[in-house]
Amino acid sequence: MLPNEIFDKLKIEFGEEIISLNEDPGYEPSIKVEPTNLVDIMLFLRDEEGLEFDYPSCLSGVDLGANLGVVYNLYSMKRAHKITIKVEVPKEAPDVPSCELVWRSFDWHEREAYDLLGINFVGHHNLTRILLPDDWEGHPLRKDYVQPDYFHGMKVPY
Repeated sequence: MLPNEIFDKLKIEFGEEIISLNEDPGYEPSIKVEPTNLVDIMLFLRDEEGLEFDYPSCLSGVDLGANLGVVYNLYSMKRAHKITIKVEVPKEAPDVPSCELVWRSFDWHEREAYDLLGINFVGHHNLTRILLPDDWEGHPLRKDYVQPDYFHGMKVPY
């Protein structure tokens, strides 16, 4: 199925929650969606006949300046098609519904985006740091992050 066909199916099912389709040359086709009903959108992408996105390739967090974004790369082994789903949330309230119950493999991906960018995946069963110590302050992949000089008496920058 082509990206515009996937977009049309989502638009029919979810209406205004499906914001836009980006098919710019040189980029993976992507569909931007509102995060409010994200879990239902992902369940639809996974379970709907003809879509059947059964392989969640990657989840990435992105600092977009005033907002934080989450990028979901999905692939259908059965249908041999792919799509990228994107959501944006303000840095002041970076809440995104967790999709780990849709695809269990997103467990660690969501924890990494939480750890490094501070994206709060609402409903995640164990949203704790995965790469940094539990008492680390801040989120190092944010553009406004200031690296500390010391952590527990050890010099941080090398």
